[in-house]
Amino acid sequence: MIAWLTVDSASAEVKAFLGARIVDGTGATPISSGVLVIEDGRVKSVGPSSRVQIPAEAQRIDVSGKTIVPGLINSHGHVGETQGLRSGSEFYTQENLLRQLSLYARYGVTSVFSLGGDGEQGFRLRNEQETPTLKRARLYVAGPVITAKTPEEARAAVDRVAAMKPNFVKIRVDDNLGTTAKMPPEVYKAVIDQSRKHNLSVAAHMFYLDDARRLLESGAGLLAHSVRDKEIDNDTIALLKKRNVCVCPTLTREISTFVYESKPAFFDDPFFLREADSKVLSELQEPKRMEAMRNSTSAQRYKVALEVASRNLKKLVDSGVRIAMGTDTGPPARFQGYFEHMELDLMAKAGLTPMQILKAASGDAATCMQVSGKIGTLQPGAWADIIVLDRNPLDDIKYMRAISSVWIAGNQVASR
Repeated sequence: MIAWLTVDSASAEVKAFLGARIVDGTGATPISSGVLVIEDGRVKSVGPSSRVQIPAEAQRIDVSGKTIVPGLINSHGHVGETQGLRSGSEFYTQENLLRQLSLYARYGVTSVFSLGGDGEQGFRLRNEQETPTLKRARLYVAGPVITAKTPEEARAAVDRVAAMKPNFVKIRVDDNLGTTAKMPPEVYKAVIDQSRKHNLSVAAHMFYLDDARRLLESGAGLLAHSVRDKEIDNDTIALLKKRNVCVCPTLTREISTFVYESKPAFFDDPFFLREADSKVLSELQEPKRMEAMRNSTSAQRYKVALEVASRNLKKLVDSGVRIAMGTDTGPPARFQGYFEHMELDLMAKAGLTPMQILKAASGDAATCMQVSGKIGTLQPGAWADIIVLDRNPLDDIKYMRAISSVWIAGNQVASR
């Protein structure tokens, strides 16, 4: 259960959070009994109480005994095209976008990189969020996913998307377990080359190790999923490090492909149920739907793929490859906000420490997604997107669920 912290005059221009343990998102040693000063929506100063001067006009907020961490960054989500278990462009409205961004925010996910399917309304919200009055999750966009059959078509498609001024370009290089045609190398090489001319990085959906290696050799800027067919090899790891390319594991994407073969345990989790639509839960528990998933060959293959992805995640981290937390939430039955916390749990199950997980979901994610210094860390000048927690997540990453309050640009996010 979330216990929401309430304060007076939450819109005050200067706020000082006093007495909390502060984890700043960089991997540095946490600050005990720290002070975080926010001015005009940004971090003004942060440090031990003995070293931070509190402005006389600051609203003082006592958070003694709590922990402050940066808001979570979802480096691979999708926003706007889903309502319940239905999905389509007809749902892509400003109202639905804001509803979903508010949902993310209530779970402490304060920034979302929507990697594909983004339209005019999403770009407009992205353009409007550089403001100290923001109270919903930040949105970064890739625009339409690039699809093309020839290099010429690919370059023209990149030019069209680039004119929209996206944060990333998105492609898919996958055959969906042998059921669809895969974008050929000559086409995605043209996408990557043309994107480079526009100073845009390419986020690549992939599944197979061989495709990951070829994409890296061609200049892809982000592997937007895990390698899931086999153990990642040392040569590919060396290439990731040489090219300084991040991996976004999206372990919960695999979970969503098979977990509804029976009633999931999280359907009884109060942290999930506080935002869940009972109608959607009933539909997901229909016997015919569950039976179809149990009998699905692809579902069972993705179940194995999750195990491979988890082992690869641990190997990548141990090898020094930078990880950006992401989930691929947004499509039906991939629950925004809650699945990000599930992702943190799966990362811990794979063998990562709480500090490694927090970095991947904050400072490292910001670096990977090219917004370092703007979000993701509690350093002077960054937007003050924070979560105040009742427990210390460095003791157990599950304590990221002990949310006392969420603040975006120094503004408290309202509970539902």
